[in-house]
Amino acid sequence: MDNKETKEPAAAAAEKDNGPLIEDEIERSKVGIMRALCDRQDPATKEVDDLMIRRFLRARDLDIEKASTLFLKYLTWKRSMLPKGHIAESEIANDLSHKKVCMQGHDKKGRPIVVAIGNRHNPSKGNPEEFKRFVVYTLEKICARMPRGEEKFVTIGDLQGWGYSHCDIRGYLAALSTLQDCYPERLGKLYIVHAPYVFMTAWKVIYPFIDANTKKKIVFVENKKLTPTLLQDIDESQLPDIYGGKLPLVPIQET
Repeated sequence: MDNKETKEPAAAAAEKDNGPLIEDEIERSKVGIMRALCDRQDPATKEVDDLMIRRFLRARDLDIEKASTLFLKYLTWKRSMLPKGHIAESEIANDLSHKKVCMQGHDKKGRPIVVAIGNRHNPSKGNPEEFKRFVVYTLEKICARMPRGEEKFVTIGDLQGWGYSHCDIRGYLAALSTLQDCYPERLGKLYIVHAPYVFMTAWKVIYPFIDANTKKKIVFVENKKLTPTLLQDIDESQLPDIYGGKLPLVPIQET
């Protein structure tokens, strides 16, 4: 009998209940403790797998108390933001119409590639609450697209043609808060490309709100090194054509 392909009954049952087993012994133990603690306060804990609990733990450097606080807030937020389990496209029709977020292809690690186009976001023509729902719709769509076993995605933030009319500090901070507090450890890497000098004014305001784990994943790419830098992590066949690859951009609602 091949032990690699055959699991003990208890292990198989645990994986069926809580998702793929976590190999690291310390993480597995802390996930179990955190699950038990959170389940006493919110029965919805039973609905999530161990990998989600581990992501909240990792976002708080495996501190069970801090991770549990963040996770329980997320469960409350989810009931409020996603009462039906999803965001209807009719609720975010304006934001979708601008085709400001596209998703196509995977990087060399199998992570979905998202392209956010900064100059297609115009806060003066939008609604802050709709934009928050659009951010959640986008993150839910990305997570649903992930291959089995993959937990992260990569984003190319394209600021070509970005100017003050596109600047939305409140919207950026709301999106950042949603990503960090409700979808922790989902972002694998963020490439910021074509960033104009004027953007740095906004960046200085946003930067202090970015947590240490997220800061490590952000890379500003010089224009002259754009395609070579992206090709280090993304095959040409999977790279969007506007960056020298083969794939056309696909608005996220069409994926």
